[in-house]
Amino acid sequence: MMAKFEHQTVLLNEAVRGLNVKPNGIYVDCTLGGGGHSAKILSELRNGHLYAFDQDQVAIDYNQHYLAKFLKDNELTFIHDNFRNFKSDLEQYGVTSVSGVVYDLGVSSPQLDDAERGFSYQKDARLDMRMDQRNNLDAWEVINHWSYEKLVKIFYRYGEEKFSKQIARSIERIRADHPIDTTTQLAEIIKNAIPAAARRHGGNPAKRVFQAVRIAVNDELGALEDSLEQALDMLEVHGRISVITFQSLEDRLVKGIFKEKTTIQDLPHDLPVIPEAMQPKFKMVQRKPILPSADELNQNHRSHSAKLRIIEKIK
Repeated sequence: MMAKFEHQTVLLNEAVRGLNVKPNGIYVDCTLGGGGHSAKILSELRNGHLYAFDQDQVAIDYNQHYLAKFLKDNELTFIHDNFRNFKSDLEQYGVTSVSGVVYDLGVSSPQLDDAERGFSYQKDARLDMRMDQRNNLDAWEVINHWSYEKLVKIFYRYGEEKFSKQIARSIERIRADHPIDTTTQLAEIIKNAIPAAARRHGGNPAKRVFQAVRIAVNDELGALEDSLEQALDMLEVHGRISVITFQSLEDRLVKGIFKEKTTIQDLPHDLPVIPEAMQPKFKMVQRKPILPSADELNQNHRSHSAKLRIIEKIK
């Protein structure tokens, strides 16, 4: 039986509108998921093609049915891989430049809703959190075998958790007696390690650590940086990249890369005119990130932390 993959796409129209889709262009959806952005892009193509990445086989299987029409018409190609292999995977299909790319980052609703995947601190399951089930590293390995120092580092860096040391020390003490096997076990350990006063605000106390472990298991930030650099390199003139982020670490990374690409580097102070060769090759389409509308915020809770940034290659 095919897994359900119901997913309400955030900033759907804004992200695709930001690509300025050309009917005959070559586009890439780096995060296929429930197929929302892919379906929207494909509806605007005529003699163009979309390549859709996802490392989750469940997403690929779902979209074999959901997007079957476009597969039949040879307008769509699925790539079951991490988007950090952007360039090498596309080159296997003879693609050396692209007209536009969309990223919808973070964990998808179906992954959270499927208790067996081990992403959710609210559902009891074995610690897993792998977006690609073919990978060996999972959350169980991180929690039970990574050193105290390494746990503190990822909790603080990827979860911005103030009580990283206390939580890591509790994990270290408990796993010395018995393995920490499940999501609910870990959530309870986190809760008990945090002072009672700090648990009264800021949502579920496990949220930040679960985010940190998920990012570490899937090397999400490293993969994003690798992929974005390759996508920018392969973008044709007037091509655009839309990136939707859902947490501050992703957004800071995207903002930093885009700022670097759109800023004149190492400019001598005494130059009266900036030479053409020194002008940036990219520009921001919007100076500030695009946020969800009031209607979308009311209809889709997941949209509350979403930010959309769009960059264009201008030469």
